[in-house]
Formats: sequence, structure tokens, C-alpha cells
Amino acid sequence: MPFGFEILQTSGPARRGRLLTPHGSVETPVFMPVGTVASVKGVSQEMLEELGVEILLGNTYHLYLRPGVEQVRALGGLHRFMSWPRAILTDSGGFQVFSLRELRAPSPLRPASTAG
Repeated sequence: MPFGFEILQTSGPARRGRLLTPHGSVETPVFMPVGTVASVKGVSQEMLEELGVEILLGNTYHLYLRPGVEQVRALGGLHRFMSWPRAILTDSGGFQVFSLRELRAPSPLRPASTAG
């Protein structure tokens, strides 16, 4: 199934729709449980499926840090790594790049801060 979006109903500026993805359709508006590092904390996959969760939200920056791009690739991609057959949305993690800057390792191209 290709990516797409269908508008199902409108009411003033609001709309109800359906997001089409290769991993299934997602009715909008939608609640997305957050699996920051590819796992929704405190909720089993069985429970997510029983609740009818259509999409999970992940964080690209956290996944980049741990487990890392190569590990996810080696395990067959994000869907296989997460054992989640349905849709996944990842945000860029741009906020975390700045809010967690103190936790980042110094880059070989950028010396560590000596301010103190």
C-alpha cells in the first residue's frame, strides 16, 4: 500500500482522516503511544494490540544514540527491531539534540567544552 491521506469528514477547520502507510492505515486524529527507544514502557505489545493501537511514536535521536543505526539495520530495520508490524512515526529528535547536549560525547571535529 502506498503512502497517502484521505479526508473522511470535515467540520469547520477540523477534519477526520485516514493516513495510509505500507504497514496499515491510521485513523486520525489518533493517540500515539510513545516508544522513545523503540519500546513503550510499562505496556506489553499484546496490550497495545488489544487496545487497537494503530501507530507508535519513536524518537530518531534516541534511536541514533542507542542502539544506533547499524544495530537497527543489522536487525532488519525498525519494524523488526521493535517487533511492531503496524505503522511507526519517528520525530527528528531535534529538541533532544539541544536539551541533552551535556550528555553528548565530544565530536572529533569539535573539542569538548573547557568552560567551568
